[in-house]
Amino acid sequence: MTGLTSLEICSGAGGQALGMELAGFQHLGLVEIEPAACRTLRMNRPEWNIIEGDLHHFDGTPFKGIDLLAGGVPCPPFSRAGKQLGSEDERDLFPQAIRLVDECRPKAVMLENVRGLLDAVFDDYRNKVEHQLEKLGYKPGWRLLNASDYGVSQLRPRVVFVGIKKELSEHFVWPEPRQDSPPTVGRLLYDLMKENGWKGADEWREQANSIAPTLVGGSKKHGGPDLGPTRAKKAWAALGVDGHGLSDEAPEADFIGMPRLTTRMTARIQGFPDSWVFSGRKTPAYRQIGNAFPPLVAKAVAEKISFCLTSKKVFSLAV
Repeated sequence: MTGLTSLEICSGAGGQALGMELAGFQHLGLVEIEPAACRTLRMNRPEWNIIEGDLHHFDGTPFKGIDLLAGGVPCPPFSRAGKQLGSEDERDLFPQAIRLVDECRPKAVMLENVRGLLDAVFDDYRNKVEHQLEKLGYKPGWRLLNASDYGVSQLRPRVVFVGIKKELSEHFVWPEPRQDSPPTVGRLLYDLMKENGWKGADEWREQANSIAPTLVGGSKKHGGPDLGPTRAKKAWAALGVDGHGLSDEAPEADFIGMPRLTTRMTARIQGFPDSWVFSGRKTPAYRQIGNAFPPLVAKAVAEKISFCLTSKKVFSLAV
């Protein structure tokens, strides 16, 4: 462990928290409003301090001085599917995140969101966020990261915001893409597709010869356990996957046609370990999975933040 501490907001099913844990951060608290996601976190990490409740009513002052404040604030205010209402959307939690930065005064901040946040319509919004963080003493920056560049078998672009205290920011650099390519969907899911002895598994593996399109978990207001809009369903069909829903089980031995994914398969596509369990039936479980920040991407960014926060100490010892 690095000895670095963190507080996470909007934790969801724990994708970002797991990635931060892999990077050596110790979670002092995880704030999440959805009961199903809180149950997921408790089932997988009973030792974590899960704080179930509305972020608007959460007081960050007891966590003053933590090393990292992180979170995946809700995406609908900035997604094209969510009408891009930004600050006019009741689900916009960036103001709450900035309030908590002021209350906690962490050494670093990491927030992730959808690609739409970089659209021109949000230039003023991003500038406002940057200005507020600069006034609090941070050096801010945004970067579009593709999950497939960090070992995730999925086309999943995400915007990551990182702010580092100005006096510590000298050694922060964004993670570079990995040199190796992630496995294809066929290679990644072959053993799960073959669990019930499906005779077509070998042929399916050859057809599913690229990475997955972006998983779409849906919101509480819209979307059941399917794999997204029409364009996404067509991309899944090209991989030999029926994207109109999820299945409870892998295909039976004599199954004919395009199989559907199980929630375990979608979780593996997101980069969750097979040991990570999700509370609820298909719809709430898939919503948690599809809305998660892939752990491997969170790990890549958190490792760079960790290096930045500890490098001043390392370099001073080396002199």
